[in-house]
Amino acid sequence: MTPVELSRTVLHAVRRAVDEGELRVTVPERVVVAPPRPGGCGDYATNVALRLARPAGEPARHVAEILRPHLLRDGRIAEVVVTGPGFLNISLRSAAPVALVQEILRCGPRYGHGDSLGGRLVRLRAPHEVRAVVHADALGRVLRSQGAVVRTGHDRPPEEAWSTVLGVDIHLDGPGDGHPDASDASDATDATDVTDGTDATDATDVRVRPVPAPADPLPLGRDAARWALLHPAPHDRPRIGAEHLVQREDNPLFRVRYAHARTRALLRNAADLGFAPEPGPVTGADVQPLLQALADHPRVLAAAAAHRAPDRLARHLVAVADATPSLLPAVLPVGEEKPSAAHRARLALADAAGTVLAGGLSLLGIDAPDHL
Repeated sequence: MTPVELSRTVLHAVRRAVDEGELRVTVPERVVVAPPRPGGCGDYATNVALRLARPAGEPARHVAEILRPHLLRDGRIAEVVVTGPGFLNISLRSAAPVALVQEILRCGPRYGHGDSLGGRLVRLRAPHEVRAVVHADALGRVLRSQGAVVRTGHDRPPEEAWSTVLGVDIHLDGPGDGHPDASDASDATDATDVTDGTDATDATDVRVRPVPAPADPLPLGRDAARWALLHPAPHDRPRIGAEHLVQREDNPLFRVRYAHARTRALLRNAADLGFAPEPGPVTGADVQPLLQALADHPRVLAAAAAHRAPDRLARHLVAVADATPSLLPAVLPVGEEKPSAAHRARLALADAAGTVLAGGLSLLGIDAPDHL
């Protein structure tokens, strides 16, 4: 069960409690689930009971106790514990990692894409500055991954090198009002957006103004330059230097791409040994951080779109990459050992990690090479 699915499950529990007359509240539009904080337990926690306590006229712990049995109706949930003033701590059944890997491999690079912004028109406008233009390009991709209809314009047309070197591929409207023509409907990531039925009067206008780049990023090339401009938060001053090109562990971009390349190498090596990935139970404390990071990917993508912050996605990819290496040594059989179900399950998890890394880098406009 992904965080997005769990969030919907919590909403359904609230709705059932309301329908059965146990709570008298308005069902919220969304519920946030996140890893439990210190003092919590389980896989995820939510503060929905605290949010509903005042409108329900009940103590938060009482609201949590009302919701607990409704959550336990879902066979994918193993236990729900109420802690503190009324936090619901949710433990998923052991089969959940199998379903997670299956879902990632089924969706491929589109894992985490959703409809949280379904049909909403967002108009981006960037000044004539390289970081702002690259930021708008990546932000458009992230917004579209969550179902938004995006139109992007600039005060002045971008420099040709920003397109040829940095891969900026944005169909532009003219300077001024920020209302692109309906023909400006595609980009390199998703060419399916249409304006039919979209109410332009309900559009969100966003001025993209990150802290400008202190130096010309073009000498870094496409991938390193985009990472240098997108990895820092928009309000932070980016560093434009050769540190983004070095192939060593203190370079986050290298760690992300290297982790992806290693998962692809394992798939090739496994094929040479005559076996393929097959989702199954994967045990051991070494894989828990990776499973958590993969399960969190849809939530991070939705948050990056909602807060217009592609840097959140970049930092999440670093977290996935840093959680991957501990899995890899046990993926292939050693010596005379024959490939087993455990090897196939770990290979499937490695494949899922590589898939998430490749899909995330693609949204940032960065290549994920199979060989590095």
